Amino acid sequence: MLVEKYADEIQAILAKYPDKRSAVLPLMYLAQEGYGFMSHEAMRDVAGVLDLDPTEVLSLAGFYTLFYEEPVGKYVLEICNDLPCALRGADEFVEMACKKLGVEQGGTTEDGMFSVKTVMCLAACDKAPMLQVNLKYEENLDEAKFDALITRLRKEAAEGQASYFGVEAMKTALKQG
Repeated sequence: MLVEKYADEIQAILAKYPDKRSAVLPLMYLAQEGYGFMSHEAMRDVAGVLDLDPTEVLSLAGFYTLFYEEPVGKYVLEICNDLPCALRGADEFVEMACKKLGVEQGGTTEDGMFSVKTVMCLAACDKAPMLQVNLKYEENLDEAKFDALITRLRKEAAEGQASYFGVEAMKTALKQG
């Protein structure tokens, strides 16, 4: 599926790397976009493109936190709850976000739009509470800003402007060289 759906993107990615094995992370992002998460089929597809053993891709998917080995929402809200962020209200922010979306921490909304996860240290402690949504930081959040963020993301998704898993950012970077 990956090769058929993203043939041009795969060729553009491979062209950037003299050793095609070095393209594994960008191809994993592409596979995650295609499958919605890093399924076993997605990992086999990436391994096939790069002539790797699928266990090598599996080990990377397990190591990097931005690859999801189970289905997640189109938007993954990763809220930092490390100690500095917790001291600035991150725990209360997580509770509020989950309540507003009707999910428990780690869960996904019924419509499949949002998943809420907590993560350790996004390196923006001075801007907490903060979260990362599909590779973009949203900082100095409060309830009103969270509501506005959710409204904006729903609108983007409805208009087909959503960039799931940061793939659009990766494609833009590839075009810029």
